[in-house]
Amino acid sequence: MDGRGLSYHADRVLAAVESDRAAKSALVASWQRSCRLHRLDPAERRGPQRISDMELAAARARLEPLLRSAQTPLDQLFLAVGSSGCCVVLADRQGILMERRGTPGDDETFRQWGLWTGTVWSEQSEGTNGIGTCLVERRTLTIHRDQHFHSRNTLLSCTTAPVYDHEGHLAGALDVSSCRADLTEGFVSLIATAAGDAARRIEAEAFRLAYPQARIMLLPATDPAALIAVDSDDLVIGATRSARALLGLPPGPLANPLPACDVLGDPQTASPGLAGAERSALQRALVSAGGNVSEAARQLGISRATMHRKMARLGIGRTH
Repeated sequence: MDGRGLSYHADRVLAAVESDRAAKSALVASWQRSCRLHRLDPAERRGPQRISDMELAAARARLEPLLRSAQTPLDQLFLAVGSSGCCVVLADRQGILMERRGTPGDDETFRQWGLWTGTVWSEQSEGTNGIGTCLVERRTLTIHRDQHFHSRNTLLSCTTAPVYDHEGHLAGALDVSSCRADLTEGFVSLIATAAGDAARRIEAEAFRLAYPQARIMLLPATDPAALIAVDSDDLVIGATRSARALLGLPPGPLANPLPACDVLGDPQTASPGLAGAERSALQRALVSAGGNVSEAARQLGISRATMHRKMARLGIGRTH
């Protein structure tokens, strides 16, 4: 975009900010936040701020469990979109880019645009953009080219999904960005679906890592991200954000663990997959232990009393 185009975009943003369109448009509301709350200038030509290497290392250390969980989903997402001229980045909740995947031939272009580890893409710093606005609005969204606040970012198309930690707190954002002008609406929609799926896979893996001694179970719902962690006493000690939404639970540690039977319902009437999986696990342990309940309980890491309670609840006899 030449100087005239940059000036036109800045004038368009400022005119929208002064209008009454914010009540009807989420985009204009974000432009207003950028201008009035953060006091940014859409004509500003200076690139994104970059934190020091030491600050980046400290930020990565704070996000380490999530970063560990993100490696495979990031690779898979880049495999799906990288050949189309896209890069994939994971930012923390401050909008700082922590991880990146890109094609070497496109690296210099994205580096010039500031899509590189250590740069800050919060709405407070960069105005309306995929990462920053996603973190504010906490939803999957696309900021396409001239929807960006800064004129210098109007060649970018950014599709971003929020990522939550194992306690349901916002942890960061997963973004797919492109400088291509020929992205179709259908392709952007596919990117949004892929980014959202990858974000849920990151959350699920981080959830499993956070509760290594618990059984991870799926709520009887259509949302595959609605996971709960159940301890050896059949108490729910953790839940993903999706599960919390279904159960009406706020983010944070579960101060009062819930009985799994209350959450999952009667095993005889709950989802056959849930009851069947638990029944199969107990039966396999009993067969392996030659019918010895105490040994089967030891193999499963639960008490003998809990084993008897489960057997009674699931209708499993002592002899097989």
